Amino acid sequence: MAMKLRLPASVVAIVALTAPALALDVAAVKPGLVAEINADYPHLEALYKDIHAHPELGFQETRTATKLAGEMRALGFMVTEGVGKTGVVAIYKNGPGPMVLVRTELDALPMQEKTGLPYASQAKQQWNGRETFTDHSCGHDIHMAAWVGAAKALLAAKDKWSGTLMFVGQPAEELVSGARAMLDDGLFARFGKPDFALAIHDDPKPTGNVYYRYGAGSTNSDRLSITFTGRGGHGAHPETTIDPVVMAARFVQDVQTVISREKDPAAFGVVTIGGVSSGSAGNIIPDIAQLEGTIRTTDEAVRAKIHAGIRRTANGVAAIAGAPPPQITITPGGPALLNDKAVVDRMVPMLNQAFGAHSQESPTFIYASEDFSEFLRAGVPGAMVLVGATSAAAMAAAKTKGEDPPGNHSPYFAPDPEPTIKTGATAMTLMVMNLLSKTPKS
Repeated sequence: MAMKLRLPASVVAIVALTAPALALDVAAVKPGLVAEINADYPHLEALYKDIHAHPELGFQETRTATKLAGEMRALGFMVTEGVGKTGVVAIYKNGPGPMVLVRTELDALPMQEKTGLPYASQAKQQWNGRETFTDHSCGHDIHMAAWVGAAKALLAAKDKWSGTLMFVGQPAEELVSGARAMLDDGLFARFGKPDFALAIHDDPKPTGNVYYRYGAGSTNSDRLSITFTGRGGHGAHPETTIDPVVMAARFVQDVQTVISREKDPAAFGVVTIGGVSSGSAGNIIPDIAQLEGTIRTTDEAVRAKIHAGIRRTANGVAAIAGAPPPQITITPGGPALLNDKAVVDRMVPMLNQAFGAHSQESPTFIYASEDFSEFLRAGVPGAMVLVGATSAAAMAAAKTKGEDPPGNHSPYFAPDPEPTIKTGATAMTLMVMNLLSKTPKS
């Protein structure tokens, strides 16, 4: 009697990445996938516009989560809601093979939309104790529609792949804390640890294009808070005071020398002070000045150098003024997204075959942060690809003005839905199938 050797999923995953025999036959499968996604597009567009018109902030995405959970249940996924507060996990098992995590984000931003679209958001929610407008100005609504489209296309082609799908609707990406919340809620312990993780993100580049990248795909994001303490008094008698506003102003200027003079010029690093708060009247020197900022890096050594330079500069500014040492708080945020080389190596030939000249290596990473990185740091090899979201007309209009088209987090960011959703769904479906494709019959 012949004995069958059962390999653990991790070994199957390694084989899937290294064995050429498992490469996806793009020419054979893409036409059917495109036809499926095209047929489903009216539903995906309606879903996109509904989510766009009803954006919800991080950990408040109850309507959005319920909507996506319903979509996945209707497809036959086993769905669990409330993971990491408002997250959704949808599992579909289709025979032996690796498990692939496919991530979308649920949340929007606390800002007012100014696109003028007929389905523009007028929604409001509570944010930091006040009511504010909400807007899907990062494009997560596009991601959700493409995520649902990919799920449906994968099930329509389930005879061509084998393994387990873990479709994750992640909350609070904009807070850079939703992925960690899901992991802390036992995501992998409860549903299994995936062998791979994939995600897409729209970008203000031409529609139809797909961009891959090796290595860093986004940055570390650390929050900076500094309080300078002086001695208040009358604005006409500064000699009787220690002015914290001067300290704050000097720090904002001097801290940039950490970037320009202390780190390698070729290494990425940004320190931005975006919030300054001090004083109540023009003729009163206040006691304190508070600064809020962000620190962005991709390399841990550069990160440590910048943190040390910030602390030294702030303490030096206070010492020059004869003030007590300032309160300095650096709160780690989302870690840099590092695309796995083996996964990207597996994707590139497939993307090039599927999209031709529209498949391109991205020359730069996203300078913002992206907490999809948490899944990769938890030991799951994976990658994110970018999908162009700007129409040819919008690109031409921006060029005429000598400007870039509105990008993510702009109140004017308005992706061209049809090509962006279709490209995103097609790329995601093919990437998953490329990792779960069956061995061709001899």
